[in-house]
Amino acid sequence: MSESEKISSKVSNLIGAVDQGTSSSRFLIFDSDSAEIVTYHQIETKLLYPRAGWVEQDPLEILSNVNICIDKTVEKLREFEIDPSNIKAIGVTNQRETTVVWNKYTGKPLYNAIIWLDSRTADIVEILSKKGGSKAVKEKCGLPIATYFSAVKLRWLIENIPEVKQAIEQNQCLFGTVDSWIIWNLTGGINNGIHVTDVSNASRTMLMDIRTLQWDSWLCSFFQIPMFILPNIRSSSEILGYVSRSSLNGVPIAGCLGDQSAALLGQLCLKPGSAKNTYGTGCFLLCNTGKVPVWSKHGLLTTVAYKLGPDQPVIYALEGSVAIAGALIRWLRDNLGIIADSSFIEPLASSVESSHGVYFVPAFSGLYAPYWQPSARGIICGLTQFSTRAHIARAALEAVCFQTLEIAEAMKLDSGFPLEKLQVDGGMTSNKMLLQIQADLLGLPVVLPSMPETTALGVAMAAGAAKGIEVWDIASTDSSEVTTDVFIPSITVDEREFKYSMWKKAVTRSMHWEDDNSKAKFVMNPIMQSLPGGIFLFTSFAILLLAEVFK
Repeated sequence: MSESEKISSKVSNLIGAVDQGTSSSRFLIFDSDSAEIVTYHQIETKLLYPRAGWVEQDPLEILSNVNICIDKTVEKLREFEIDPSNIKAIGVTNQRETTVVWNKYTGKPLYNAIIWLDSRTADIVEILSKKGGSKAVKEKCGLPIATYFSAVKLRWLIENIPEVKQAIEQNQCLFGTVDSWIIWNLTGGINNGIHVTDVSNASRTMLMDIRTLQWDSWLCSFFQIPMFILPNIRSSSEILGYVSRSSLNGVPIAGCLGDQSAALLGQLCLKPGSAKNTYGTGCFLLCNTGKVPVWSKHGLLTTVAYKLGPDQPVIYALEGSVAIAGALIRWLRDNLGIIADSSFIEPLASSVESSHGVYFVPAFSGLYAPYWQPSARGIICGLTQFSTRAHIARAALEAVCFQTLEIAEAMKLDSGFPLEKLQVDGGMTSNKMLLQIQADLLGLPVVLPSMPETTALGVAMAAGAAKGIEVWDIASTDSSEVTTDVFIPSITVDEREFKYSMWKKAVTRSMHWEDDNSKAKFVMNPIMQSLPGGIFLFTSFAILLLAEVFK
């Protein structure tokens, strides 16, 4: 049977998934009977770095890429002689916390999307953290006041972008995370577009009460956010609206999930204690904690995992978030030129037996969980004349794994569920060396499913299970049918503990790097200002140290 004949046989119940990540836009088609990908299209999305610590994207580019991906994927279906009318519904999954504001009458963005790892709001966070009532914020929304989340980004936009303030005063402004922006446009935009989000995305704004699942007037008042610009909060699995543009006109949008919640569902982490880790631009470890929120005492986040229908219970999760994972490999490629392509990192790192004492703490936007240290900055330490770019490459991979280990340790203390294994997904999992290092440092098996697109799969499941669609029975899905690669620990406990103690030492060196005194004394020149994510703070001495390395 030809490939075309194989694919064209999968035509009964297809579900589409828009997966708008930090680094790319994708549209994938799944067969709901087999949970396999039928076809997809992907486009890289540009990241913009206008100043040190600022990270943005063009909302119009995001929207254009999504529409192109949808159209190209539908074209591929037709090439396989599959009628696009077999697509019963689509879901939208997205980078969370990223903040978009636009004019509801013109449909034009009022500013670039401020990306989740942007750290320009550090001063606002410091002021709000000292404000009366700041301790009550986490009790209501489950999140610490940090640069990571949407409310402080929105506060910055209101204070610094006149077009945003004016649009709010004239009742012309809409706010949303990326899912809201995409769904509003796909359902008509200025022509009665649906302004919605789901509970998983809303729980990342610091504006939703995590118990009532509604926008909270006290939180909005604390952050000085007008409630009328916020989207309606819906469940993760229900018909939200219908596509009114592109090649899917009339198809229901029936699923919406933040990317990490989608991956949790796609990994079938349906029971309390089950956990997954996604290795993307950042790194995100989520543990299902069931119907009751668990409050962390060790630097983790209490968040909404999903709510699979308006009448279904909400499921909560504990989460540990790492700002820089895959973004570190892109930095080695784009900023230092150590590698020409991201895929080259594995052979380069494997060309040496160890990092030979080199440790890399990639705190380009500060440290997220479990430290929440916005003043931390990236460092490379342990360099000697023996160090080469291969040692730095290996230290970069180890950095991703050490950060995950710290979160797993905190997760164990908070949840009461000791991890027996770690299920993994995301773009970086194509790097088998990374997964072996992770197993070694965790001292646990690392389990990689054969179908790595679990984020898109999760939102496809939610869309396919929605009332009125009902072509996907999530409850009967059997994880034992999923084939996997399993990576088994291969180093001694003593070696693991030594490496971890050295990593902790390096992390300590990175903390409080940018304090008030350094801000007052340090004046950035234009070249330093052009570097992303706070990298300017160690670039000056790193250039000297690395001169030998790159010969």
